[in-house]
Amino acid sequence: MEQSIIPTSGLYASFDTARMQERFAIFLALIAGYIDATGLIKWKTYVSFMSGNTTQLGAALAKGNSGIVFTSLTAIASFLLGVYAGTCLAFWKRNRMKRLPVFIVSGVLASYTIITFYHTINVGQSIGIITFSMGIMNTIVTSVGNQKINTDFVTGTLNSLARNTAIWSMTNNEMERKQSKSSSILLLLLWAGFLSGAAGATFLLPVLANWTLILPASLLLISSVFIPIQLLNAKP
Repeated sequence: MEQSIIPTSGLYASFDTARMQERFAIFLALIAGYIDATGLIKWKTYVSFMSGNTTQLGAALAKGNSGIVFTSLTAIASFLLGVYAGTCLAFWKRNRMKRLPVFIVSGVLASYTIITFYHTINVGQSIGIITFSMGIMNTIVTSVGNQKINTDFVTGTLNSLARNTAIWSMTNNEMERKQSKSSSILLLLLWAGFLSGAAGATFLLPVLANWTLILPASLLLISSVFIPIQLLNAKP
């Protein structure tokens, strides 16, 4: 009898890695939802939803509302810088710490929280700091298997969810059907994670007050200790 040439142990390891990566991506979506809701409630600005900030920017420019123009531009520019920095870290060959983006985001959130306990940071600076960290977080996990994802971009998640659900319901190709079903479930869970995080922030903000962001900072720090390196995208 011929022995199978398929490395089954490798397949199982790959499957387990994909499952863990799915859970970590959902966890990051929950964190993103929590922080985005915090930014919206405290500063009336999205810190991860740049489509919303772009809409606000356009409307503010038309109305001549300089305050919203400033906060929206600050958020957009800081997010772009965060994504740029996170991507550069992923491609930096000398960077041997693949967990470094997680440490940076956790450190920024924790440092901001501690500083605001003793000193007042104005709205513009707060938006810039937190949005920058969200930009970096957006680069930590950019795909699960063959499915490209954004842990803090709900519009893209819902778009991909609808497309994959349509393929799942219409295709006659069994492999394509199985893949689209798996992707649809993942994307639905990502959306639910973001939604849960936003809801959680709404309840916890009155309780934690200035310490609201210490919770995601702590959770990210704890996760960075236990997550396997292979869960992080080496290159987005």
